Amino acid sequence: MRAPGQASNSLEPGTAQLLALANDARAAVGAPPLHWDSDLAEAARKHCLRMAAEGPIAHRYAGELDLSERAGLAGAHFDLVEENVAIGPTPAQIHDEWMHSTGHRENMLNPAVDRVGIAMVASRGVMYATADYAHGVQQLSQSEVEGRVAGLIRSSGVAILGNASLVRAVCTMDSGMPRSAAGMQPTFVMRWQDSDISHLPKPLVDQLASGRYHEAAVGSCEPSGSAGAFTAYRVAVLLY
Repeated sequence: MRAPGQASNSLEPGTAQLLALANDARAAVGAPPLHWDSDLAEAARKHCLRMAAEGPIAHRYAGELDLSERAGLAGAHFDLVEENVAIGPTPAQIHDEWMHSTGHRENMLNPAVDRVGIAMVASRGVMYATADYAHGVQQLSQSEVEGRVAGLIRSSGVAILGNASLVRAVCTMDSGMPRSAAGMQPTFVMRWQDSDISHLPKPLVDQLASGRYHEAAVGSCEPSGSAGAFTAYRVAVLLY
């Protein structure tokens, strides 16, 4: 995900106006402001061009990827993504349309989203608009994921073993241990997948709190296919 902090005064006037109106509406209901995301904006731009070419607006046309795939292909990283589309004469009237449509209003004011990319295309004497909202997820490398999880475990008083190669192999498995792990059998194995690695799963927290373990090994691997275009991290932890 590219830096989301682009100033609204560097955007096209129409998109800057829609962003400002959305943030004013969010402030009125106590929702945090949306930050500009250029990757989401690129996904919105491509869909907006497709809408202008088609005429009737839609969230997905024949042969087009779905929203999460479009946003992921554009480079965005997220665990939640939503979209508003509209056609209207001005940005203010498009915003008004969204505010008076239950689903569009909920998307715009959703306190769980914190990023937005907006595109507008003039065609046929009107403006076509697309706004892609998301809850952004930081893109982390394998070693960064392992380091963050190791730090959480270390804070419980359990030492971290240095070689992650075995645990990385365990991470790719649904169950069991590699044959190469003979003689290195852990007492407890935990695998999980999530977009948020700021905390440990409760079963692992409970095991660490038991006082039975003195060492741990941490490994990360590619998330399973169920993640699709959504950003997620897969982690394995072995306790000894």
